[in-house]
Amino acid sequence: MSQVEELQRGSAQLGISLGADAQGRLLDYLALLHKWNKVYNLTAIRDQQQMVSNHLLDSLAVMPYLWAGRWLDVGSGAGLPGLVLAVAQPEWQFALLDSNSKKTGFMQQAIIELRLRNVSVHCARVEEWQPVERFDGIISRAFSELGEFLRSTRHLIAPHGRWAAMKGAQQQELAGVPDGCRVERVIPLQVPGLQAARSLVIAACKEGKAI
Repeated sequence: MSQVEELQRGSAQLGISLGADAQGRLLDYLALLHKWNKVYNLTAIRDQQQMVSNHLLDSLAVMPYLWAGRWLDVGSGAGLPGLVLAVAQPEWQFALLDSNSKKTGFMQQAIIELRLRNVSVHCARVEEWQPVERFDGIISRAFSELGEFLRSTRHLIAPHGRWAAMKGAQQQELAGVPDGCRVERVIPLQVPGLQAARSLVIAACKEGKAI
């Protein structure tokens, strides 16, 4: 099965409709990631075919459960999931944050080559970053355990914003949710082409108030 066929079949299984332009940009992103990965070691996945399920479909699997607005992807690394979601949702705004300058350099180049206008890249430690506006949603993919993710980004969430943490099957992290925060939903995910368990944890500030 070609990359195009796997992306088309997988997105259909997820209930996501991707236009030809979005599909082309996502596959161009994988080609760029594969090229840069030879020098900068951005991902442990070396095979481009595996990248479709492990990176593209894994990122897209959360999209039906997200909401429109301004998004922050913390510890974005090579742009996962924020850059992938930005291609699929051009009307949403995404900020990609990582403290590794090589990774933010790659993401900036990807934004230029993919001609994306709804994405910004920031190189900083999340605890020290102070943007002008807070975010409607903050997402992470394997950034840290759940409690640390909420604590380190709480100053960045809008009063009625929510977090979306991409996780495996481990539910023991739910016990580490800090005071003032609550888990709204734990959504099991089935990613086409992946045998590993996936879930999405949606969390919010209690009483709908950030600090």
